[in-house]
Amino acid sequence: MPEFNLNDTLNLISKFTLRRGWNAAKVLSSYFVSKWTGKPIQWGYPISVSFEPTTSCNLRCPECPSGLRAFTRPTGMLQQDFFRKTIDEIHKELLYLIFYFQGEPFLNPGFLEMVKYAHAKGIYTATSTNAHYLTEENARKTVESGLDRLIISIDGTTQDVYTQYRVGGNLEKVIQGAKNIVKWKKELNSKTPFVFFQFLVVKPNEHQIEEIKQLAKEIGVDEVRFKTAQVYDYEEGNRLIPTIDKYSRYHKNEDGTYKIKNKMGNHCWRLWHSPVITWDGLVVPCCFDKDAQHKLGDLKQESLKELWHNDKYIQFRTKLQTGRKNIDICANCSEGTKVWG
Repeated sequence: MPEFNLNDTLNLISKFTLRRGWNAAKVLSSYFVSKWTGKPIQWGYPISVSFEPTTSCNLRCPECPSGLRAFTRPTGMLQQDFFRKTIDEIHKELLYLIFYFQGEPFLNPGFLEMVKYAHAKGIYTATSTNAHYLTEENARKTVESGLDRLIISIDGTTQDVYTQYRVGGNLEKVIQGAKNIVKWKKELNSKTPFVFFQFLVVKPNEHQIEEIKQLAKEIGVDEVRFKTAQVYDYEEGNRLIPTIDKYSRYHKNEDGTYKIKNKMGNHCWRLWHSPVITWDGLVVPCCFDKDAQHKLGDLKQESLKELWHNDKYIQFRTKLQTGRKNIDICANCSEGTKVWG
């Protein structure tokens, strides 16, 4: 769920209906009762959903399965008819829709049509992009689609630093794409999308933190947010782990090895309010299950409302509440323990 920004928050609040509010209250109370009792209680339906537009990507980021071309699951594109069918089922309860899991959303030719469809249902919509495809035309269509939030990943203020992580990327395209969005928001007199630069802090770019703030101000994006980097092979150190402790998920031990800072409690808000749906309809616990190894259901075989309360979901929530540290996808997680986080 989003961090606080007045205009963006008011926009999100405007999406609430009596039914969505009641559903959110049921989910929230279910989560706290589950924590108190140790039983996986779920009274509501998803408040938020992440839908994967595609697994394809134009970049080769080193800690990303899309970038590494390292998926063990099938790759492909989300189809509009399947998307509409799922949205038709859950839109009355659904408040927030994230068009992202893996891949670059704008590579799906039907992406903005799906945004329009969700927008017409009164759902708050968001996506994350590397901004290489925000041409004048796409930027205009993006603003016209009704997209509420646009996250632009920009991990450097100079080409040489930017490509340390965004391998194969072109910083000028990213900057121009951001400018195009800002321009068309003004041209169309639109308050949306709320645009922010997301700066993934890694060792090669940590010296540019102040520079990215200045760049954002010059372009006119709404905000800059800094994200800690997930690193797979971190125990013996990794060239991407930043030296600024505030922006690192990992703590350096006296012997030179690293450990995750996060204290892992046996609870996770995400498992109560927000499933992830792959392009081909598999439902997985969260965005850390990049290869869909923990399949909780298949939307081509059952509805999301049925699946949300099925035995597999109950078993996974139970496992999480009794020993989260033993679940592989939780091992490198810095999120999930906060409500609205």
